Amino acid sequence: MDLKARKRWSLVLLLVWLPIWVVIAVSLMNWLDARFGRMPIWAEVPVYFGLAIVWALPFRRVFRGVGRGEE
Repeated sequence: MDLKARKRWSLVLLLVWLPIWVVIAVSLMNWLDARFGRMPIWAEVPVYFGLAIVWALPFRRVFRGVGRGEE
């Protein structure tokens, strides 16, 4: 995949997939809250941190090198 295509795909991922992922993550946390009760803050922060990292893992290849100038 060339740099121009990766830039387009990264823009689509950031503008479309990321908001969808935020809704999924918040819904998951609300479901966990309703099902098991509120987690302590020391357990909740790592879960949110993990969810923040996990959304981009499948797309590492798309984001690699996008911020660099065209050489």
